[in-house]
Amino acid sequence: MKVSLEGRKVILVPYVKEHVPKYHQWMQDPALLAATGSEPLTLDQEYQMQLSWTQDPFKQTFIILEKEFVEGGFVPGDPFVEGAWEEIGGEGPPAWTPAACVYAMVGDVNLYMNDLDDSHMAEIEIMIAEPKRYCGFLPILNLRHYDRAFSFLVYVPHSLYGLWKVSYFFLYLYHSRGKGLGKESCLMMMVFAIENLGINVFRAKIGESNEASLHMFRKMGFVDASYSEIFKEVRLL
Repeated sequence: MKVSLEGRKVILVPYVKEHVPKYHQWMQDPALLAATGSEPLTLDQEYQMQLSWTQDPFKQTFIILEKEFVEGGFVPGDPFVEGAWEEIGGEGPPAWTPAACVYAMVGDVNLYMNDLDDSHMAEIEIMIAEPKRYCGFLPILNLRHYDRAFSFLVYVPHSLYGLWKVSYFFLYLYHSRGKGLGKESCLMMMVFAIENLGINVFRAKIGESNEASLHMFRKMGFVDASYSEIFKEVRLL
């Protein structure tokens, strides 16, 4: 079922081939591989995996877009959106370029409907993979939506009266984690599954070392159901 869902902080869109390069980039991180129990794939393998996911009737996948980074507003059906930040020359902080195009992707949320004993049960999985964005140089009048700032001075030519003017610029670090994006994405997925897929019981399997995810699911009302010594993971319902 190819639909898009809009929430307060996130937009959930179907996983399409345009998302694969960014997803592949995320999955080169050893920490993410460990947290998700995944094996590293080549880019070609990632494309094959994306295709298999979209064709699997027992799996529902949404890519999570952070709403603040969706340029020009959300258009239902658009699989990805244009942004305006990119690396320039491969060195230094990102800078503003009108022609730049980046994804607003921050992660994905998945539902596995493969319980042979209960067709109304599904396993839910969430990943916020984009830990931070370097949002570059911004004039002081345009500062908004960001978490941390580092101030410094630069000298720029000023055409008025032929003088040099000192301007303040800031380098911002925007963090996608710890902002409730994962929680909202999970709740949206569960509502979607209840209303459209006939699911009424959800479970999650989380590695014992993934304290952030365990805390989030418990805060949403999930309770510990069992523990796998072999996989070192907590199973919650």
